Amino acid sequence: MNRFERQVILQGFGTAGQGKLQKAKVLVIGAGGLGCPALLYLAAAGVGIIGIADGDIVSVSNLNRQIIYGENDVGKRKAEVASGYLQKKYSDITIESIPEFITSSNALSIIGKYDLVLDGSDNFPTRYIINDACVLLNKPLISGAIYQHEGQVAVLNVVSKNDLSANYRDIYPEPPGADEIPNCDETGVLGALPGIIGAMQAAEAIKVLSGYGTPLINKILFYDLKSPAFYETEIISNPLSKKLIPVDAAAFVQADYSIACSSVNFVNWEQALTMQQKNTGEVMLVDVRESDEQPVPEDFDYINIPFSVLQKEYHQLLLADTLLLFCQSGVRSVRAAQVLKTIFPEKIISSVKGGIMDPMSPIHHQYHET
Repeated sequence: MNRFERQVILQGFGTAGQGKLQKAKVLVIGAGGLGCPALLYLAAAGVGIIGIADGDIVSVSNLNRQIIYGENDVGKRKAEVASGYLQKKYSDITIESIPEFITSSNALSIIGKYDLVLDGSDNFPTRYIINDACVLLNKPLISGAIYQHEGQVAVLNVVSKNDLSANYRDIYPEPPGADEIPNCDETGVLGALPGIIGAMQAAEAIKVLSGYGTPLINKILFYDLKSPAFYETEIISNPLSKKLIPVDAAAFVQADYSIACSSVNFVNWEQALTMQQKNTGEVMLVDVRESDEQPVPEDFDYINIPFSVLQKEYHQLLLADTLLLFCQSGVRSVRAAQVLKTIFPEKIISSVKGGIMDPMSPIHHQYHET
């Protein structure tokens, strides 16, 4: 008897269904509250190759719901911890660690290697990036989301029996405005809720891959933990959907997914320097100018990551809780804050008003002398 015996003897699944799982390649984006339970069940079911894409690190506040991690994992990369954990459990499958956040720059190359994508992300820009990439690449997408005591699951970008295929933009054509985005730190969540939704995502992925049962194609299943209650609704094709998705790979890479979803906080120089002095190590000042721009600050600690390479070098910012961004005049730092907010939705990210040209800047006079 092998470890898949109970699946193989299941009527309607059998060796054929198991064989399809063992040949499948699944990408789980986000190894957090949704991704952890989904990964556990996909690996246990015997999916042949599982990719884990997440550029974040484990924090103490994750531990009530992100069940792969423990106290000893705090500060470590989620993708690497999760992949190591699962590979030790199961030697008959392949786990691929991708310690990166999904962006419009890397989404197509990463997603293109897999047969199906499971979205366990926790922010709107990433959800739209994943959706649009899956549409362009024609990859099935298992979508999941939670808010307070509610959760939802949908199977997207899969053609139904009546030749219809829905995507995330058929439900929500455009991202919400900055003032409409709930703050997860303020709303909270019981760890069991993402566990339920993540397990349901895994179940739907297994059904799509194996052909077993009836997946939630073109449907959303809603769950209310407090009631408790389940209900589902059909997804109707939205005429706006196709117009809002980039027409090809070149347009996708150039698309800006950050602005519509990210509000920007501002601080002045006095506030920025005071925050840094009181919270050494937790607050990081980041210069997003190019490395050859003048003047060079000398009176305070900072790190230089040019805006042009920000999406490639974000790993240098993982350990800070608060990021204070500055540039020459305060324009690029706003754009940088918008980009980083999509990568680090849980961090406090602010732009320093006016940049180093601001009269309040500690190097303003130095700037005029150069």
